Amino acid sequence: MKKSVVALTTVALSLGLSLPAYASDAPSSTENLIQSMKKRSNGHFNVDWSQNQKVPEFVSGKLSEKAVHGVADVKSYLKAHKKLYNLDPKKNLKLEKTQTDKLGMKHYKFVQSVEGVPVAGSFFYVHVDKDGIVRSVNGDVSPSVASQLKGSVKPSIHKKEAIDAAWDQIGLTRKETKVKPKNQASKTPGSQAKVKNTHQKAELVIYKHDGTADLAYHVVLQFVQPKPGNWQVYVDAKDGSIIEAYNAVMTDGPTSGYGYGVLGDYKPLNLYLSSGYYYLFDTTKPMSGVIETRTAQNGTYLPGPYLVDYDTAFTAEREGAAVDANYYAGVVYDFYYNRFGRNSFDDRGSTIRSTVHYGQNFNNAFWNGQQMVYGDGDGTTFIPLSAEEDVVAHELTHAVTGSTAGLQYHDQPGALNESMSDVFGTLIEWENWSIGEDVYTPYRSGDALRSLSNPSKYGQPEHMSNYVYTSADHGGVHTNSGIPN
Repeated sequence: MKKSVVALTTVALSLGLSLPAYASDAPSSTENLIQSMKKRSNGHFNVDWSQNQKVPEFVSGKLSEKAVHGVADVKSYLKAHKKLYNLDPKKNLKLEKTQTDKLGMKHYKFVQSVEGVPVAGSFFYVHVDKDGIVRSVNGDVSPSVASQLKGSVKPSIHKKEAIDAAWDQIGLTRKETKVKPKNQASKTPGSQAKVKNTHQKAELVIYKHDGTADLAYHVVLQFVQPKPGNWQVYVDAKDGSIIEAYNAVMTDGPTSGYGYGVLGDYKPLNLYLSSGYYYLFDTTKPMSGVIETRTAQNGTYLPGPYLVDYDTAFTAEREGAAVDANYYAGVVYDFYYNRFGRNSFDDRGSTIRSTVHYGQNFNNAFWNGQQMVYGDGDGTTFIPLSAEEDVVAHELTHAVTGSTAGLQYHDQPGALNESMSDVFGTLIEWENWSIGEDVYTPYRSGDALRSLSNPSKYGQPEHMSNYVYTSADHGGVHTNSGIPN
């Protein structure tokens, strides 16, 4: 048996639009704004504050009294409520895109800006239902960034100088990264062969770091020769110095292989070769991050080291749980991307990370807010839980719910949270209406953790009249999920 290896404007009147009356009738103070929203939300209101408590990260409920239609209305709404959101939409927000989903909800994505210059990584979303009511607002913005900015937003160097500085920083020239087409010599004399696989761009941004902010060019350098590069370089737009530079691609490059899961089934794998080792590190998806799997080595340290191999065949018994975790995470990503256009759980292309071999005889799997974690089971109640496709889909859907609906994990919202994970786990696997049948009680056939078609089969209520009130399990989230199931 192989041994696995662990390694380290306003033009509204001229356009015939109606102007909203928010500015005159909206409550003035933050507390009054919140109380007003709470009142009209009939108990379905929630606000989560950022760590410094100066701006809400997520607000949900009936957030507007009047309907909003279009970007001008959304900005008027935000202006009337700027004491809550701590942003001036005219000065601080720049629309990036508007999207309408299949339920008729419109999603307005803004990027925070200072005098028209975007703040790198700072986005702000307004979600409006089909009737024009603002239902949620969320984002990651820094109201103090303007005061932290050193100097003006007028650059002292040109974009080309920033790109040149970035190439100097990484020790390569653009010419050295060009890949010439094959059979170039056979081309018609005088014709110009196209150069492929090198891409460069630069954007002026406000870059936050170490409690301050700088005017910078965000330079992106992407190429495959002489080795893969996805360099993200921030160049000071005043003096051309390098603020930060990192390569978002590991050395050596992506490759493919295969492995056997816990149940002995063959699975093709997308791997990554680095320094002679093959990693369960999938870079093939259209995301800015990756799909990766690590091991806790039966401890509780997270995320743990990578589980790697000397070759592309992950066939050792100990590797099975990791093979399943990485492969099924890719399946779930593909489902959300192909069916809904969703890029990773947060629709921002974030890394999907899994850790297997967690704890000793650990009979559970969970999403901890940052990654998925799988126990090996005790061999009687469970076998390694990553071996079940609907379990992996269930846990990743918790991540999707956390970045969208934000259902709190207790009582009724917690039960609905669990139900959504069961439903999508079943949809993605699509074998039957049961959850966990392949990993639960390996020596007993015909049973499962839960049934969506017959919840009472495993002791779950099927109707609100049978709702179980309990202080256990966060208010019975795994029990009462049978009702929406």
